[in-house]
Amino acid sequence: MKVTKAQAQANRAHIIETASTLFREHGYDGVGVADLMAAAGFTHGGFYKHFRSKADLMAESAACGMARTAILTAEADPREFVRQYLARAHRDNRATGCTMAALGGDAARQPEMVKATFAAGIESLLAEMGQRRPALSPDDEARARARSLDMLAHAVGAVVLSRACPDDSPLADEILEVCRDAIVASLKPPGPVAATPSRRKSR
Repeated sequence: MKVTKAQAQANRAHIIETASTLFREHGYDGVGVADLMAAAGFTHGGFYKHFRSKADLMAESAACGMARTAILTAEADPREFVRQYLARAHRDNRATGCTMAALGGDAARQPEMVKATFAAGIESLLAEMGQRRPALSPDDEARARARSLDMLAHAVGAVVLSRACPDDSPLADEILEVCRDAIVASLKPPGPVAATPSRRKSR
């Protein structure tokens, strides 16, 4: 029976979702096309009806995963997002977590199309963070973008370092805790500036 256009699109989306999960769990080189298609419920031969290459699927699945992170970033309070991002639950569940933290290292060794997808995803996250800010002058906007980029790199790097430690290592938790507290503290709005007492001129 001929597959309808709508069904073909649904099948393609399902393959991308499955790939996004498996790549995050096992890495780009840790899962082959045949295993990926089997996990999605399709035959190996059907892969090239949807994608030109494995790299093509890698790029599309990365875009899918980072789009979800951008949505979460937009919907959550920044401090709460950081607390959840730098939590043990996220650290221990690569398959359902952030694509950048799970695959950033792998992406550095992949074709340019995959790297370009990661760059676009990072820009999308920075744009979501920027929408929370009031209108700023160009100089202030540049400084705010730099702070957002610093926070993003800090959070992603903390998860990567924590995952590099043994699962039961106290250091794994320490990395998350220290970085979480530092980032949350940096997001606190500044308190009121105390008035400086005026000095009377001596006569």
